[in-house]
Amino acid sequence: MSTTARNSASAASPATVPAVKKTGKKTAAKPAQRPSASGPANKVPASRGGRAASAKPKTETLPEPALVAAGAAGRGAPGALPVRPGEDPWTEAEVAEVETELRAEVDRLRADVAAADMALADLLRDASDGAGDDQADAGSKNFEREHEMSIAANARDMLVQSERALARIAAGTYGACESCGEPIGKARLQVFPRATLCVSCKQKQERRY
Repeated sequence: MSTTARNSASAASPATVPAVKKTGKKTAAKPAQRPSASGPANKVPASRGGRAASAKPKTETLPEPALVAAGAAGRGAPGALPVRPGEDPWTEAEVAEVETELRAEVDRLRADVAAADMALADLLRDASDGAGDDQADAGSKNFEREHEMSIAANARDMLVQSERALARIAAGTYGACESCGEPIGKARLQVFPRATLCVSCKQKQERRY
């Protein structure tokens, strides 16, 4: 009986070894892990591709055309300057030409004012030195002094007008009469860029004086 039990135990021992079950579990676990590893690997490139695709439209849709259009509208502002009925609107080239002429006029008038002030200072010094001159010499010096004073005053007035015209161009109000607010006239300003009054207001001013 003991030998039979031992034989049965020895025969049963190899049958209870779960070799196949272990290998079956391992092979079943490996395929379960492979898809889980391959799943995230496939998701990462998909998310990266999505981010890259979403980033490209941001850089490609910059509002550059809108900025260009805004700059063009700002440069087209001279067309809004007042003109008389029947006159063409101001262009950029016409306003730039008037502005260049006014700047040259300002430089010239500043030099004229400085020269007139220097000449007037010389005449005043000569008048103090020639206290014993006769009446003819004194009268001649007075005439020269008054003449230089008139030249200096006229140059200063024109200088102020030219500087005001440049300021009005910068402010976008160039071409409006300072007295009545009506357009001075494009044709008048192209001939006399520092004009501040329209023709009718200028005539009224001259009649008063």
